[in-house]
Amino acid sequence: MDVNDFPDDLVQTQAAWNTTYQALAAPRPRDTTALRRRLLLLSVRLWWHPYWETVPSVPAARVELRLLARDRAAVRAA
Repeated sequence: MDVNDFPDDLVQTQAAWNTTYQALAAPRPRDTTALRRRLLLLSVRLWWHPYWETVPSVPAARVELRLLARDRAAVRAA
């Protein structure tokens, strides 16, 4: 897989999306309405980020971004 140079704000938004999704997926989450709204807002920011206009293969880059954000979160947790 090619290494993309993702903007920091895009990686941070993906990490926030992952965290929000995990909070919503937890058993008996609190304040589900706020979590769903946040997830929707973050999804829109991710989808329409200007970076995607510069990438030749957007689907592959989106997968790589998700993996990068997940790996960074795992390193921080360790």
